[in-house]
Amino acid sequence: MEQPESDSVPYETAEQIILRWDATASEDARVRMIFEGDRQEIDRYLQAVDRIQLSLESTTLSDDDGAAGVQEQSKKINGAIQIAMARLEDEFRNILISHASPIETETLTESMSSTHLTPRNSTTLSEFPGNDDYSSRGDEDAISRDGSSNLSDRGESSNTISSYRSMSSIREIDLIPSDIVCDLRSIAERMIAAGYFRECVQVYGSVRKSAVDVCFKKLGVEKLSIGDIQRMEWETLNAKIGKWIRAAKMCIRVLFASEKRLCEQIFEGLGTAADEACFMETVKAPAVQLFNFAEAISISRRAPEKLFKILDLHDTLFDLLPDIDAVFDGKSAESIRVQATEILSRLAEAARGMLNEFENAVLREPSKVPVPGGTIHPLTRYVMNYISLISDYKQTLGELIVSRPATGSRYSDDLTTPDMDFTDHEEQSPLALHLIWIIVILQFNLEGKSKHYKDNSLAHLFIMNNVHYIVQKIKGSPELREMIGDHYLRKLTAKFRQAATSYQRSTWVGVLYCLRDEGLHVSGSFSSGVSKSALRERFKSFNAMFDDVHKTQALWLIPDAQLREELRISISDVLIPAYRSFLGRFRSHIENGRHPENYIKYSVEDLETAVLDFFEGCAISQHSRRRSQ
Repeated sequence: MEQPESDSVPYETAEQIILRWDATASEDARVRMIFEGDRQEIDRYLQAVDRIQLSLESTTLSDDDGAAGVQEQSKKINGAIQIAMARLEDEFRNILISHASPIETETLTESMSSTHLTPRNSTTLSEFPGNDDYSSRGDEDAISRDGSSNLSDRGESSNTISSYRSMSSIREIDLIPSDIVCDLRSIAERMIAAGYFRECVQVYGSVRKSAVDVCFKKLGVEKLSIGDIQRMEWETLNAKIGKWIRAAKMCIRVLFASEKRLCEQIFEGLGTAADEACFMETVKAPAVQLFNFAEAISISRRAPEKLFKILDLHDTLFDLLPDIDAVFDGKSAESIRVQATEILSRLAEAARGMLNEFENAVLREPSKVPVPGGTIHPLTRYVMNYISLISDYKQTLGELIVSRPATGSRYSDDLTTPDMDFTDHEEQSPLALHLIWIIVILQFNLEGKSKHYKDNSLAHLFIMNNVHYIVQKIKGSPELREMIGDHYLRKLTAKFRQAATSYQRSTWVGVLYCLRDEGLHVSGSFSSGVSKSALRERFKSFNAMFDDVHKTQALWLIPDAQLREELRISISDVLIPAYRSFLGRFRSHIENGRHPENYIKYSVEDLETAVLDFFEGCAISQHSRRRSQ
């Protein structure tokens, strides 16, 4: 303890100084604060306290005045010490309150901006598409970044959280000026030496905790129970998770770290773990409040749409764990360290459970009403955007997902679940196998949905559209393509091409059958040639069938322009040469008869133009108007 010449102060003088500042006996002492006065006054009071404390210690070593005299003197000195400690407690509280201004959020942000960690872009995810939930979605992707742009247009994948770990991520700032810290330490030193450790800690903790609470409010950290959090709607909770992630980094790395440093500056060396006791008195309740939020999320219902926010929380806490261990390194802070570790473990388990829930949801998604025009089903969009995001989180999920998916009907008679052969994927990670499995069960579900189309051609077109979309999403994400692998990608490509072939066979075999020669030629005893009546019926059949296909399939939709053009070309390559040849061989037989226009309805050019109407998703009249503009 610093004792500026306390031995030179007579006891009587020291006692007079102490009594002069007794707030219970003097109005002046009640309204004035010693540490708001001049430095000499402060030093005189501290010297007086030191002198009284020294006298108290001396009474235990001296019995010159006899036992009764020693007891009387000791009682008198103890009274002076009690007055002095009450005064120092008031001074301590006043100084702390005068310098308890909360850290500005701008200061916290500036401190955090110099850290080496790059946060992943925030992710918002709608709920899993419900039964027949496609009418309002159109071509929109169900998952978006930052709540705005569609994932299908997001281009490069998001930055992943860096694995950089260093104590340099902690940014301590000065909460109280250094000269004021010296005053606080001089008071704490004397209170603790006099046996007033608990009072000192309580005063310090109550004032500093209030400052921390104000910072929490500015950072958006609310006082919510675990029950409150679990009752919240997901949209509300989703926004709060983003705020919590930012706040948690600032609280651990700046706010709590700075509070710990202040405790060390004031209390270090003044008693057994005095600084640790004051630190925990200040931040334990706020720290529990902070972590209770993440804990509530970790034990909440495992809905698939929560997965990516759970992973954001997991990554944040994983990155913060070394800092938590560093800031809460004392024995009394063990419960905080344990809570953080347990939450991290529960978040990991929740993520695994949510991936499993997602797989089950994809398999069981029950919508039965066919999407109009055989276009891409909302389920397909949702699932592919979901697994594209999974690939963005592959570093984290790759560590969490360590077992293969539980698949198929190979070992059971359950025909409601597809099968998957792992022999072609021996070199791929468990996470990659889960992604492939999700695509397998998505196709299985889509095959079931295709059976609700009454037109087989449209069912094939539906499968083609959806599997093509799957292929394009995989190709559009380097991370996803790497995980899925080119071998399985080739299988998917072959599948949508097979669906396109099946569509053509289902639609055009009957139409082209009208253009065959068989049944048109007649022979007799007097002449041989072409049956005009049979030929006229053949042209009428072709016209009727093509009119029906043209009118119907103009309403069907292939949203991908390149695929749409490729299928039109494929149709033209079969239809146009066949019609041109048929028309060339038999036109004259019709034109030499009556009303040829009733039978030859289309020129070759007319057919070429009509094919351009296919798969636009709107009526033929709208196509004609658009081409004339």
